Amino acid sequence: MPRRRLSREERHRQLLDVAWRLVREEGTEALTLGRLAEQAGVTKPVVYDHFVTRPGLLAALYQEYDTRQTALMDAAIQASEPTLRGRASVIASSCVDCVLLQGREIPGVIAALASSPELEKIKRECEVAIMEKCRVALTAFAKDGVIAPAGLWAMFGASEALCHAAATGEITAEEAKNELFETIVAMVERRACDT
Repeated sequence: MPRRRLSREERHRQLLDVAWRLVREEGTEALTLGRLAEQAGVTKPVVYDHFVTRPGLLAALYQEYDTRQTALMDAAIQASEPTLRGRASVIASSCVDCVLLQGREIPGVIAALASSPELEKIKRECEVAIMEKCRVALTAFAKDGVIAPAGLWAMFGASEALCHAAATGEITAEEAKNELFETIVAMVERRACDT
């Protein structure tokens, strides 16, 4: 049976799917453009045409994950009860669910992003966008209508650590969600009490 030529978008999707599988099965260290080409059954120039460099591939993986996380959180916030507990619950659940949906490979991709200033910048931009989304969703519940940036960074750090622990099986998803929920509520309430 003759092979069907994939469109550029279909090929890109295939390469990302194979890259995620490689990271899941062999770890981030095994993810090279040459290995990706071999596993996807294409030539190296095809992979280089899509990602140019390994950092470009890692950035594409992280941006895909971030897009998924943002969509999940947007939908959850939109459907949530407009209370502090309602918003904190959906933010905590969205963060943990997105990491678990992606699987154990996302902590390795996130760690690999620290390997270059270019990748660290992409990661930081995505983090800032998510924190801004959380700030907007939670500000109405702060007594003075302000959530301090330090609190948002603390929440984000807790989220990253809890999600990593859930993804690696050190704690359950429910434990991660509950702890993150409590962290978010405490951050908003503490800020409200500090004024």
